[in-house]
Amino acid sequence: MCLHGATVSTCRTALQVHIHGIPGKNTMARILLADDDVELCEMLKEYLAAEGFTLVAAHDGEAALAKARSGDFDLIILDVMMPRRNGFDVLRELRAHSSTPVLMLTARGEDVDSIVGLELGADDYLAKPCNPRVLMARIRAILRRGEIRSDGYSGSVTPEILTFGDLQIHTGTRTVLREGKTIDMTSTEYCVLEILLREAGRVVSKTSLFERALDRKLTRYDRSLDMHVSNLRRKLGPLPDGQDRIMTVRGVGYQYVIT
Repeated sequence: MCLHGATVSTCRTALQVHIHGIPGKNTMARILLADDDVELCEMLKEYLAAEGFTLVAAHDGEAALAKARSGDFDLIILDVMMPRRNGFDVLRELRAHSSTPVLMLTARGEDVDSIVGLELGADDYLAKPCNPRVLMARIRAILRRGEIRSDGYSGSVTPEILTFGDLQIHTGTRTVLREGKTIDMTSTEYCVLEILLREAGRVVSKTSLFERALDRKLTRYDRSLDMHVSNLRRKLGPLPDGQDRIMTVRGVGYQYVIT
């Protein structure tokens, strides 16, 4: 995390400096951290506890899978490089039966790792080493996706059913149906889709989608949104007339097509 690219003492100092510096606590959130650096996991456990999170650590892929299956977690953080089973193998098995949000940790400069992780169903990725504040921000952003409406308003809202041809989404349960059959989605994919549907027929800029769905600013070379849209196209399939449901408007953004 901040984490393998710096010495343990450097990471400890960074964590101690920031441990009380992040506002807003998530008192009920449980996080599973899968990383083979035992000392680092212990430091993060203390760091996250101070912010109201409960962290459970696993130090290899097999242990991570076992704990993910037996525990009720709000978020799973997976390091790509782990003994016994790597993060990709763990994610692949998780997505066969679980939609729990997943944040992948990849080596800086290994763009292929981030792409593979998103293709397999990760909600987001973070290159390491990284600043603890950045990690904390990503954690909170992922957790908020299940709590905030895609139009940016929080709080209690009346559940809606949005219908577009053969596609239907239930905002109360965050369920997506195509021809009456449930389509499994990550929390991030759902957020992107709901935004596009609420703006159906209009182009939504990448900048806007990043800020509203991923809860962060668009940065150069970040392909997260492109991969989430690609996953949506694959899962939803084309419109009944054969054209893509989500059209790319080059240099601008994306548009959900209405016929």
